[in-house]
Amino acid sequence: MADQGELPEGTLENILEQESLKWVFVGGKGGVGKTTCSSILSILLATVRSSVLIISTDPAHNLSDAFQQRFTKTPTLVNGFSNLYAMEVDPTVEHDEMTEGMDSLFSELAGAIPGIDEAMSFAEMLKLVQTMDYSVIVFDTAPTGHTLRLLQFPSVLEKGLAKIMSLKSKFGGLFNQMTRMFGMGDDFGDDAIVGRLEGMKEVIEQVNKQFKDPDMTTFVCVCIPEFLSLYETERLVQELTKFEIDTHNIIINQVLFDDEDVESKLLKARMKMQQKYLDQFYMLYDDFHITKLPLLPEEVTGVDALKAFSRHFKTPYQPLCSSDKVERLEHRVSALKDQLKEAEEELKRVKA
Repeated sequence: MADQGELPEGTLENILEQESLKWVFVGGKGGVGKTTCSSILSILLATVRSSVLIISTDPAHNLSDAFQQRFTKTPTLVNGFSNLYAMEVDPTVEHDEMTEGMDSLFSELAGAIPGIDEAMSFAEMLKLVQTMDYSVIVFDTAPTGHTLRLLQFPSVLEKGLAKIMSLKSKFGGLFNQMTRMFGMGDDFGDDAIVGRLEGMKEVIEQVNKQFKDPDMTTFVCVCIPEFLSLYETERLVQELTKFEIDTHNIIINQVLFDDEDVESKLLKARMKMQQKYLDQFYMLYDDFHITKLPLLPEEVTGVDALKAFSRHFKTPYQPLCSSDKVERLEHRVSALKDQLKEAEEELKRVKA
């Protein structure tokens, strides 16, 4: 097995140092630890920025679990911080509220254009976020497929609004006659709706421009050293390149490091398999900052645990095999004592 220490190590210091960044997306395959990584990244950014907002756009929200605090669609200050806020948005729910009071006919038309309902609620959310003037916004995105849809929203919305506007100009008079016929009055709100759509279009055009600016936006890919995750990361990187969105950071999570006291054949086999994919990651993305994070025996939840784990984002993880021999032996003795204690307790239970 190749020595992992020989591979060039990367960190996320480059993101913390890039003061011009306004939008940071964190995404990847489901179950690779995106929420933990985006939460830690937002905590680190809060140490160097005046104000940070982390937004979960994943319908299966995990931000509340990560910070062990309840979040809603309104930005909430994270416990223990003075400049870190979090919010959870669900595009499907937001859309119903957003279209409230809107001409139902236009609302139906909007719904008939694939993806425009989510795109419009995303635009509303961005409009809200922009008025709040945060120094940097971190997106904890849904699994890859949803993320790519989210990044397509600017173009979807632009096309959809153009279609709605053309229908409005062709049939606007007919709609107005119908509303008068049903006694709804002249001020049914066509102009207000058109104004609102135009306002959204302006926001989307502005944000789209920012998303394509590498000084303002970057995408952090999170993955694990397995075939499907490697495949999904490659697909994601290609799509991001197509959308002209900057990406130069990859976090490889749940890595098994060789601590020299591993005796399990299963673990050794997993390490060998992981090393094969780690080598492929380094070969494919030799110009990326690749950060490897260790697989832990426990979950990283709560502010204290997130802060403790954040050190691996700034300095490469050092396995015990690369540290002092005395320390390695002490660690091994400690592990054996724990195993002996567990075995003795199990023996007592069996005898009882």
